[in-house]
Amino acid sequence: MVRCWWLAGLLVVYAVAERSLRWEPRCRQQLRHLQDGARIEARLPPRLEGHWVSTGCEVRPGPEFLTRSYLFYANRLFKAFQFYYWDPSCREPSYSLVIKGKLRLRQASWITRGATEADYHLHKVGIVFHSQKAMREVASRINQSSGEGCSGFLPPGRAWAPGALYELLSAKTERDCTAALGFAMHELSLVRVETHHQPLPGPQQSGSSLVEELYLGDIHTDWLERLHYRPTGYQRPLQSAVHHTHPCPACGAIYRADEHHPPILPAQVELPVQLSGSWVSTRCEVRPAVLFLTRYFIFHGSNHTWQGYYYHYSDPLCKQPTFTIYASGRYTQGVPSSKVKGGMELAFKVTQARVTPMDQVTVMMLNSSEPGSCGLASSWSAGVEQDITPTNGCLALGIRLPHMEYELFRTEHDPKERSLLYIGERPTDGSSPDRPDKRPTSYQAPLVQCAGASEEFPNYYSLKYVGKEGANGSEELKPLPVALLLLIALQVLRWD
Repeated sequence: MVRCWWLAGLLVVYAVAERSLRWEPRCRQQLRHLQDGARIEARLPPRLEGHWVSTGCEVRPGPEFLTRSYLFYANRLFKAFQFYYWDPSCREPSYSLVIKGKLRLRQASWITRGATEADYHLHKVGIVFHSQKAMREVASRINQSSGEGCSGFLPPGRAWAPGALYELLSAKTERDCTAALGFAMHELSLVRVETHHQPLPGPQQSGSSLVEELYLGDIHTDWLERLHYRPTGYQRPLQSAVHHTHPCPACGAIYRADEHHPPILPAQVELPVQLSGSWVSTRCEVRPAVLFLTRYFIFHGSNHTWQGYYYHYSDPLCKQPTFTIYASGRYTQGVPSSKVKGGMELAFKVTQARVTPMDQVTVMMLNSSEPGSCGLASSWSAGVEQDITPTNGCLALGIRLPHMEYELFRTEHDPKERSLLYIGERPTDGSSPDRPDKRPTSYQAPLVQCAGASEEFPNYYSLKYVGKEGANGSEELKPLPVALLLLIALQVLRWD
């Protein structure tokens, strides 16, 4: 009987290991792809000339739902369209802004590595309303909160005139009525252009096509700060109207649009938030305060537990690791957000965390931290993981345990029918959304699902293994051969 139980246990271990190694390379392959720079190139200074468009409906803090279409000319002039909507699918236009001005690139950013700083000057900003409701709401905000010269922007009761363009800002008359809309173009003060090649779609096609992406500065998550904030991170990138990803159903509609004809994006099926499974970053992500990272999450829907890996780097291509954080805990059942249409509100409790420093700078910082505030005092070394749960987190890295975070989630399918997960945008000031009133109203860059619920690996599993290089050039571990397992089993059955 003991022998049978031993054999059964061995077979269970093998089955679990085989299952974990079957799904794990898909997630690890994506992380490896990002760590290898994904063959991304970034020119300094960037070349902006051309037409750049959103690839889908964007969500800004507030929330604001919009699409963007920006044209940059060789003489440094630009013309930008921002189309605002009532809904998160960008199918019900509210109003459109047409923005004209001049942009001058300066020098490489001293703060955000890989970015270029720029100065801009606005010449004109005009607004076109797409409904009486939009006109009434915007006019009320401007009349009540704008400065001198804007109180009578639109008299109460003015009838909506379809197609009429109203001037919000004019450099000539020195009139500026944009503040009530929370409008600023500070995003133009931080610029980065990346290029990479995308494999051609379809099994019969070989080769690749060029994709160009324009990253502009991020928008502050606090509405009161956004008019003065100078960005250190990025928004969701725009793509070249000529060299964009395929397929891109939204790109053509946005490219053809103007302030009088806002784009109506293709209808999307609203998906329920199904977290179970594994999710990984789609690109090297940049957060304000110069944080470059990739993320990897595992959600267990059966018991509402989660695990997260945060891989931090010192460069915008995520090639030079600085430290890794592993965190885990529980999450609540989600409820539809009353503030952000299409979003789901959840609460996450973080109960455990581990940190692995990956460079000497981080090691020195952790070893110089106050005893009892971040793991064992003066015991950190590069590449060695340490549990920071006994010290209630790590003060040097801003991690406090245990703690609760109030989150916003959303799922959707991209044009390639991949499942995407959007997690709420972190506060720009670096704090934690640890109160309901700090719950995000916008999203970070999406994660892509790399393993389904049936392929979950239930326990902590380090991704830092070192194995033999596989056929695709990535490291891999292989499960024990079946023949070897059978040989072991036979030896067990011979015991008497």
